[in-house]
Amino acid sequence: MWTLAEERAEDAGTAYRVVMEFSLHRLKLLRELSRRGTVTAVAQSLNYTVSAVSQQLAQLERESGTRLFERQGRRMLFTEAGVVLAEHAEEILAAVERAGLALETAQSGVTARLTAGVWASVAAGLLPLALSELERTHPGIEVRTKELAPEETAGAVRDGALDLSFVIEYSNYPLTWDPALAREIIAVERMHAVLPRGLHTRGSIALAELADRPWILSGPRSHFGKSVRRACNTAGFEPRIRHEVGEQATALAMVASGLGVTLVSDLGLMLRPSELDIVPVDDPLVRTVSVAYRTASAARPSLQSVIGAVRDAARTLGLADHATT
Repeated sequence: MWTLAEERAEDAGTAYRVVMEFSLHRLKLLRELSRRGTVTAVAQSLNYTVSAVSQQLAQLERESGTRLFERQGRRMLFTEAGVVLAEHAEEILAAVERAGLALETAQSGVTARLTAGVWASVAAGLLPLALSELERTHPGIEVRTKELAPEETAGAVRDGALDLSFVIEYSNYPLTWDPALAREIIAVERMHAVLPRGLHTRGSIALAELADRPWILSGPRSHFGKSVRRACNTAGFEPRIRHEVGEQATALAMVASGLGVTLVSDLGLMLRPSELDIVPVDDPLVRTVSVAYRTASAARPSLQSVIGAVRDAARTLGLADHATT
């Protein structure tokens, strides 16, 4: 007959073997489900299909040998066992990240692969110069990029889908910052009015002078769209949005065709067609470009090398004169 102590030891051993069979990929999905509540939200955040996420979570449940979830409408409610495993998933994934940091720090030469979240004007204007310099000074560091909406990049870093991301903040629309993330300001950009050729001949312009013009602008849920609308309201008018477009390059092309006016930042100027008037805006509206990363990764040598290369590129472009860290 087995003693109670022997039975408990056997149970502990079985539990240990089960946990060791869990894949990190499925534990990441479990963590995301605990944060977001629905399989659809998890799939959207990680760019998977809903079916793929559901299959992986079902496999995790089979591996655990117990029910982890209960469906309630579209939401997946965690059982007590699911809550326990989700809590341990956070610890396991954090430990894996610390182990990676320790290995990287122990190497005499930095060799690493990082994934960065970017958007169009950063990818076209800042990144090529930064990555060229990084290739020259740290050839062992490989940076892969993933284009996302600026509003999504910080969340993707927090969730572990990215190692770092570029984020923007406007002087009239400050962001609430996630305590799990750190950031370093890389560049400070001025804003410029963009008009069809020949509409403005003076050196600068006040936003109020554009009150009667049709506007081309991104939607009110985007940081850029919200910031520009606020700036116009402060100047005493509501912009007449004739065309609502998400891509700055598209907006600039439409301005060149005479369809309206818009605003653009310094980096966005690199996407402009030639048939435009670019006029500095008198109103005090600027935006900062930062690199966001998980606080736990702050000491990672490859990460700091990438940030240094990006900061040098911004300085070369004349965008870092007022940037602080």
